[in-house]
Amino acid sequence: MQVLFACLAMLTGSVCAQSGEKIAKAGNAAGAPACVTCHGPSGQGQSTTGFPRLAGMNAGYLVRQLQNFQDGARVNPIMGPVAKLLSAADRQALATYYAGLPAIDAAVSPAATATTVASGETFAQNGNWSKGLPACAQCHGTKGLGVGATFPKIAGQSSLYLSNQLLAWQAGTRKNDPMGLMHGIALKLSASDVSAVAAYYATLSSVADKPRSANP
Repeated sequence: MQVLFACLAMLTGSVCAQSGEKIAKAGNAAGAPACVTCHGPSGQGQSTTGFPRLAGMNAGYLVRQLQNFQDGARVNPIMGPVAKLLSAADRQALATYYAGLPAIDAAVSPAATATTVASGETFAQNGNWSKGLPACAQCHGTKGLGVGATFPKIAGQSSLYLSNQLLAWQAGTRKNDPMGLMHGIALKLSASDVSAVAAYYATLSSVADKPRSANP
């Protein structure tokens, strides 16, 4: 019986992923556009325009983001209208599909100097307790690989996307953080803090134990 349930679960996941692939590549009948237009054919995102990598992200996290784009807890002029055209089944299918794709790291920005990255690493690993700022690693892991569906994988995302999200937390246009943690943290970040932390995480690999090097 346990084997039967396991097989059914695998089959359901496979069908869900196939449906998600179809929506990602061609959109849905409700008029939602193909996700690949912005997020790339392999879910790798676009570094230069700030569209995030979806490949290899936690499925539960992706479902929640799509729900929050739909209900307004996360505001984005592109994703808000798109999310409203996705059903609950569509959201789950897309999340399952993208979670199953291999993660592809964003290109490191040429502006990411070794000094900036080092500053970001110090902040990310140690925080700045004089400002009441905890280390990013306390929630996102020492390598930025995230923890479950609550704290996302931020390693290997583009610095532009990461900067944009920190600014969205500051402005309150993104407010789907647990217990308001990120909004409170972002309010205490300076412009240089935002740039440094984003540059640092963009140099990390989204795949465990795979090293990356920053620009000199």
